Amino acid sequence: MDGRGNDRAEVTRRPRLASPTTAVVLGLLSLLVVAANYALQALSHEFSSSASGLADAATLVTYVLAFTAVGVVVVRRQPRNPIGWMLIGVALAVPAGNDGSTYAYLDYTLHHGTLPLGHVALLLSSGWICALALVPLIVLHFPEGRVGARWRWPLRAYLALFALAVAGTVGATASDFGLRMPLDANGNVVGLQHPRGATAWLAPVEFVFAVSLVALVIVAVGFQLRRYHRASGERRQQLKWLAAGAAVCVAGLATTKILSSGSAIGGITFCVGLAALPLAIGVGILRYRLYEIDRLVSRTLSYAILTALLAGTFIGLIALTTNTLALSGRVGVAASTLAAAALFNPLRIRIQRLVDRRFNRTRYSADATVAAFTARLRDAVEIDAIRADLLDAVNRAVQPAHASVWIKP
Repeated sequence: MDGRGNDRAEVTRRPRLASPTTAVVLGLLSLLVVAANYALQALSHEFSSSASGLADAATLVTYVLAFTAVGVVVVRRQPRNPIGWMLIGVALAVPAGNDGSTYAYLDYTLHHGTLPLGHVALLLSSGWICALALVPLIVLHFPEGRVGARWRWPLRAYLALFALAVAGTVGATASDFGLRMPLDANGNVVGLQHPRGATAWLAPVEFVFAVSLVALVIVAVGFQLRRYHRASGERRQQLKWLAAGAAVCVAGLATTKILSSGSAIGGITFCVGLAALPLAIGVGILRYRLYEIDRLVSRTLSYAILTALLAGTFIGLIALTTNTLALSGRVGVAASTLAAAALFNPLRIRIQRLVDRRFNRTRYSADATVAAFTARLRDAVEIDAIRADLLDAVNRAVQPAHASVWIKP
């Protein structure tokens, strides 16, 4: 009996690989990989102190910090939830790929293949594929990290295609190990751009995997939309956070594409878009302030509409005063600024009410209840009727567990 008990104690004392400690170690490793990326860029003279270079640096740091922090927190709270591990994997794959590409350029272009571990750098340079493959899986498994049995075979087929694409990528990269210059003018591995010989099958496999990736994204979004229509309570709020994070992510990336990532505003929107999705996923999984999503959405929409209206008013008034009324440029700008400032508060109140009525129904109903009580209070004379009306308004507006009114005699 004692021997078996000691064996059991030894088994329980063995460290588990999938533990919060492992998550913290991987998170620290992702931060070290980012730091190594900047050191390699400095050595290869690729780092730029211009606005574009600083924007790229801020983008990478924001991306890694957001995914790493949320992944580590989720693993520490729910170590059996695979979403936390996938978030850490996404955070680690992209900077590792950047490090591999930069080191390969440093080795083969500047040092003519004399540095150590050049082959390993070539293999790591395609790490972004892993991050791309994990994102739809995160969306599909949100929030508990589980899917039904009917997803078993489709997911196995997707993972098999992914493994085949990774194997082909490794094989095509390894076929270039004997070349004096395995990188093309853009820093990409030659064997991956033009698969040949034994790895010629990589091109059709990559195409099929890309199609399956897009299909899985569409199916995952449709699956979550269907769950949203059937959900209620906390589950509905969790899916609202996921939808809001995905919407901000897509809007940020689209805005950056329009404005160009080299601009300051484009860099900011890109960082916000990258950080929105993992942060929303973390809030939804951990159920932290779930019910503030309605207020957040209503405020975001209100100020976006307000900004657009004020900008349109400002530009229109400048055109009117300078072109039609033939005023000087300074006078036109001053008049337009004063008009926009005067319109700010009335527009804000009106837009906020309209948005709350559609997207933040709880706040709108509470405001309507308070306004109706105020109107009735003007004509009320009996203290008992006022007390009963006040309690009714509080219960309908705030919905407390208990409410009472004490009036001093």
